[in-house]
This record gives sequence, C-alpha cells and structure tokens, in this order.
Amino acid sequence: MNIYQEAARKVIDSRYCVAFTGAGISVESGIPPFRGRDGLWNKYDPMTFEINYFLENTARSWEIIREIFYDLFGHVLPNTAHYALAEMEHRGLLKSVITQNIDNLHKDAGNIAVYEFHGSLKQIICLHCGQKMNVAQVDMNHLPPTCLTCGGMMKPDVVFFGEAIPEYAASKSIDASQRADCMILIGTTGTVAPANTLPFRAKARGTTIIEINPDPSEYTDQVTDIFIQDNATRAMEHLMEAIDELV
Repeated sequence: MNIYQEAARKVIDSRYCVAFTGAGISVESGIPPFRGRDGLWNKYDPMTFEINYFLENTARSWEIIREIFYDLFGHVLPNTAHYALAEMEHRGLLKSVITQNIDNLHKDAGNIAVYEFHGSLKQIICLHCGQKMNVAQVDMNHLPPTCLTCGGMMKPDVVFFGEAIPEYAASKSIDASQRADCMILIGTTGTVAPANTLPFRAKARGTTIIEINPDPSEYTDQVTDIFIQDNATRAMEHLMEAIDELV
C-alpha cells in the first residue's frame, strides 16, 4: 500500500473527515502567498492591513486593497485541488472545509460547508450598521464605498490585523475540528494564530492527520500521521485516484 492508498483508506473509513486549508492550495490558481520568498508582504507593508490604519487612512487603504485583492485576485479560478475537495463533499467523504483563505475559491469550486476563518473578499461590511453586500455591487472606481443602508464606512468582510475572528466561523471551525476523526491539511504552514491551533485540537482527540505540503510545516513533526510532500493539485489528483480504486 503506497502513501496515497494509505491516506485514501483513512478518508474512506472515517466518520467525519474535515479539510483545513491555507494559502498553498490557492497558489496554483495564481494567488501568491502572503509570507515567504514570493509573498505579498515582501511588496506591501502588512501594517497597511491593520484595522486602526484602515480607519485612519480609509481611502489609501481601499486603493491598496483594490490593487491586491480585486485587480490581482479578482479573476482567479479554482484549481483541481479545490474541485477535488468539492467532489469529496459531494460523495459524502468530506463533511466540511475550514479555510484560512479569503479568496472564496472553495465555494466557487462547489463546496457547500465552508467555514471561512478569516472572512471572504466576496463581501464587504458596513462598520456602522453591520450591513453586508456583495462586492460585485461596488463601483471600484469610486472609493471608499459607503453603505447603501446608512451611509457608513465599508470594509472588506475579512479579518484585518487587530480584529477578532468572526464568532460564527470560529465556533463552526472549532466544532468541526473537535468532531473530526480525519483531517486533511493542505497548503498551510501552521504559523498563523489562532487558526493554527485547530489541527492540535483535532489531534488531542485522536484525529488522524493527513498533511499535504511541498515542505515540512509546523505540524509535520508534531501532529501529522501521513505526510504527502507534494503540491496541492498533484497530491489531490493522486488521492482522488486512490479513493476511486478503493471504493
């Protein structure tokens, strides 16, 4: 039995399998990671995305947000790793996806149960009344956008530095981690808190951890049971092939 067959058997035999994804799953869709050699933080000051900076420099912040997230990310599409997870959910092999990503690609690929730990760029939220609207309704030529309900200041519905994790996403993610008997980690280094605690929560309850990463992560020597050292798309293609062979 090779490593993909071993991982496939764990997925098939699980009662509650969950995926936990990071920036690495979206790199092959053309989205650069935030950290690392080619990361966005090498080009942009991360403090630009600190909530107090945003509140004090809203117009400038929105210009940079538009440049990075909507001009650069706006037309990316899911890759085969995203579609593989959607297929797994469709077959009943995967209960949910917990993602640290804000690109909405899991939902675009067809996953239904997606817990967006850091929010989603597809929505903006009014900081005054809490009204949310789809970003497609926003004219990016006229920034910053204001709320159609109360005229208040709006920001992308994502977690800025200095903001708390949304209660719904946090509670759902923690619950899924604690219910899981199998967790597939894909493209996450384990360095971003508090999201990085979720695999440790799962492992503490005896969960089998399958990790897919091109390089070892903070999880590899601590919680990982099966380490597949490859990029997300190739690894998920092979994993799906192994599942098909075994079912």
